[in-house]
Amino acid sequence: MHTPLWLWLAVIAFIVVMLAIDLVAHRKAHVIGVREAAVWSAVWIALGVGFGAIVWAVWGADLGQQYFAGYLIEKSLAVDNVFVWAIIFAHFAVPAQFQHRVLFLGVLGALVFRGIFIAGGALLIQNFSWIPYIFAAFLLYTGFRMIRQRDEHLNPDQSRILAAFRRLVPMTDTFHGQRLLVRKGGLIMATPLLAVLVLVETTDVVFAVDSIPAIFAVTDEVFLVFTANAFAILGLRAMYFLLADLVHRFVYLKIGLALVLMWVGAKMLLKIDVFYIPTPISLAVIATILTVSVVASLRATRGHERQSPPTPAEPPFRIATAEEDAQLEPLFRRGRTRGVSEDSPAATPR
Repeated sequence: MHTPLWLWLAVIAFIVVMLAIDLVAHRKAHVIGVREAAVWSAVWIALGVGFGAIVWAVWGADLGQQYFAGYLIEKSLAVDNVFVWAIIFAHFAVPAQFQHRVLFLGVLGALVFRGIFIAGGALLIQNFSWIPYIFAAFLLYTGFRMIRQRDEHLNPDQSRILAAFRRLVPMTDTFHGQRLLVRKGGLIMATPLLAVLVLVETTDVVFAVDSIPAIFAVTDEVFLVFTANAFAILGLRAMYFLLADLVHRFVYLKIGLALVLMWVGAKMLLKIDVFYIPTPISLAVIATILTVSVVASLRATRGHERQSPPTPAEPPFRIATAEEDAQLEPLFRRGRTRGVSEDSPAATPR
């Protein structure tokens, strides 16, 4: 598959433009309802499927099927992200109107980190013939572990990254709108929203360790690995707001995801020394596993209504009052006037 530099730049530019449109559309903090989330989900899915159709038309059915296999894997694994995000937001009682900003920045960071991981994975596969064995074994182990730990959930209080962040970075105990940093008493401090963003970004890096090898198992084309990841990730925010209070109904999905990881791990292992499983068969197996797990989950939980994850009885943080917001100092000060002390009235920011 020949992918010239201009094509990479065009795809990246398109992603940046779409992110900018999304940011402008949500520049004001507001609670995103199910209807708005459904519309945006449809937009992102249409873009992902549309790009796959272009790949199919330009480079042929086999590469088109490889793209859709990677896109489907990433999209399904993203439901696990949604569940973890719901736990994080509930644990820290993040106001609904501020959640989109965290997820937007989280997805932006995810695109950067996954781009780095994909480039690193491609270099490893290219230079070390034994790397596919490692990826295949890792996928098989991850799938088996996911089945064993399917009832275990993230506990934000046990996050070492978050503990280190709170120990090293001064932080307020109040949300100040969508601000990540504020200045109080001359000291720049993180808001709880920044701490939540750090945790969201950390969990996505962990998920990427599973999903990147899984996509390399269905396609060797770096361009398809990146675009399948990117177009699936772009719709994560809308997917969260659409499914956050329905994740409790997907009781068998984690087993389905585990089986998908084990399937692609076995496919990668067989491809090395035995035989190549055709892409249409691989795509059909993945789609069947996911469909069965979702249908079985919805049937088992029939009649269950939407239900948000439980929030703590005493939220760890609160929303700042208008008076507290008004007392904040400018985050970036202008240069001081020579000979005027910082504590003098003339140095006080207005």
